[in-house]
Amino acid sequence: MCGNNMSVPLLAEAVTVSGMEKETAVVIFLHGLGDSGHGWADTLTGIQLPHVKFICPSAPQIPVTLNMKSMMPAWFDLMGLSPDSPEDESGIKKAAENIKAIIEHEAKNGIPPNRIMLGGFSQGGALSLYTALTCQHELAGVVALSCWLPLHRSFPSASSGNKNLPILQCHGEMDMMIPVQFGAMTAEKLKSIVNPQMIKFKTYPGLPHTSCPQEMAAVKEFIEKHLPRI
Repeated sequence: MCGNNMSVPLLAEAVTVSGMEKETAVVIFLHGLGDSGHGWADTLTGIQLPHVKFICPSAPQIPVTLNMKSMMPAWFDLMGLSPDSPEDESGIKKAAENIKAIIEHEAKNGIPPNRIMLGGFSQGGALSLYTALTCQHELAGVVALSCWLPLHRSFPSASSGNKNLPILQCHGEMDMMIPVQFGAMTAEKLKSIVNPQMIKFKTYPGLPHTSCPQEMAAVKEFIEKHLPRI
């Protein structure tokens, strides 16, 4: 791969799952709180498409208020997990800029932004939604698993205005960490930001705060649809 990874801090530590043929598309997938890029690489390898590269960056270690200021991998600080919890606005915006730097890096190396998709689980899904909605480029789509939209009160005015962003939102109906109602509220909010027909909200009975094979099959189908082989 050409280009200097060191100029994009998150890429230096990222786990990359390479395609089996010429890569014409990229999915940047962001893990949840306390995890690393390695945590999702195996799952994503299971839904690999030959022309798609997966990039799984790892979040920096920061003190997390929700966990008594313990140091752990986190994209931004979390004060609470309810729709009205205070939020780390500067941390969220800084994290989004770091993800946009990966998008720019991939674009410089020949993958246009409309062939780049963001995705993530929990806090990573939240950041992928925020980044895609505020990105100046029209991206291929967003996969938002078990998550919410950060700084939701700042939308739709914070949006870069791309109304045709495809979004796949998935949520377990037995999620005790981020209740499915929070996911449903997020889906409703998203309908005020992008064209409602661009949003697919799927829920999975009995599923706690994790993923399942049926969900990953839906993710694969979404990637195939919006990042077809060219």
